[in-house]
Amino acid sequence: MQLDIFDTNIEISKAKINLDELFEAYFSCRSNKRNTINSLAFEVDYESNLVKLCDEINNGAYQPGKSIAFIVYKPVQREIFAADFRDRVVHHLIINKLNPLFEKTFINDSYACRTGKGTHFGIQRIDKFIRQCSENYTRNCYILKLDIKGFFMHINKNILFEKLSAFINKQYLQTDKELLLALCRKIICNDPTQNFIIKGKRSNWDGLPTDKSLFHSAHQSGLPIGNLTSQIFANFYMNSFDHFVKHDLGIRYYGRYVDDFVIVHQDKEYLKALIPALSNFLLSTLQLTLHPKKIYLQHYSKGVKFLGTVILPNRIYIATRTKGNFYNAIEKQNKIARNHKPTKENHAVFLSGMNSYLGIMKHYRTYKLRKEMIFKNVSGWWWNYVYLSGGISKFVMKRK
Repeated sequence: MQLDIFDTNIEISKAKINLDELFEAYFSCRSNKRNTINSLAFEVDYESNLVKLCDEINNGAYQPGKSIAFIVYKPVQREIFAADFRDRVVHHLIINKLNPLFEKTFINDSYACRTGKGTHFGIQRIDKFIRQCSENYTRNCYILKLDIKGFFMHINKNILFEKLSAFINKQYLQTDKELLLALCRKIICNDPTQNFIIKGKRSNWDGLPTDKSLFHSAHQSGLPIGNLTSQIFANFYMNSFDHFVKHDLGIRYYGRYVDDFVIVHQDKEYLKALIPALSNFLLSTLQLTLHPKKIYLQHYSKGVKFLGTVILPNRIYIATRTKGNFYNAIEKQNKIARNHKPTKENHAVFLSGMNSYLGIMKHYRTYKLRKEMIFKNVSGWWWNYVYLSGGISKFVMKRK
């Protein structure tokens, strides 16, 4: 019998969350969201706000607040629900407690939201798999790349919490276990489409496929993109699939980034036959579906697009879409500089946006590309406030 997390008859343990844990979560959260309106409002009297939040958590009164809904277009059009800052503090509190335990169970080759195992690590691992499987490009091998349709919007909340509850009951040994479970339940159960404000225009949702929006998700399904808990819980949700592939099927060359995963093998027919087995596991165990239009199976010499790059024998290129997105990001920042004198928040957004692209590109042979993109396209206004550090690898703000 599946656990129903929407049943409200749950008792809260007398064990309490320590205030110092909430302070730690706050400082971690603030380091990522220091300049938002919500974070600045919270920071004005953060000590009192944290004490109040701690009391609400411990007496069971805490409830998630209003989210901000908006659309982003890079790398693709996506719906974001950004939680209120105080809720983000709670997210960090939960993940600070659970992440060390999650890490002990995750396979080496899941790459999203893990320290030291991000985008660059994932790209290098897939490149290594291809070289090893092809015995340094001397034997045939094939690359199977698959994608899950509407991943975040189809995560079943009851299945997620059932797995999470079993995990916490077995692995989490602190006295506040029941309180932690109650917090997880509130975060997972929360439906941001019932309490939100829109940033931008409602027409921004035009053209967004229904399977990429919480507004069209099935009952008790879907996690909001944009929250730390969603990212980590999604990785946890897929952990059973990772172990099925690696251990039950015995596949050596496998890597996954969120809902994108790659398998490399010397037998093309084996990979073809693998697709139904993977599909059946995802559907029967996690209620997820492979995207029928995103099945890629090719000889390694054809290369594979993965995490903004194209991995080919002996070389890795930056994908055309990544280059186009970088150019569009520069133009967006130039438009800000043309329209008004950029604020400190605009400065921070400029650094974050530009350096995210440079951070990816600097790992590959892109010096000429970076030089051309930056010096031909970045507005002269910005050079009054920034300079390049480490060659052409990072923008830094000038001191006044």
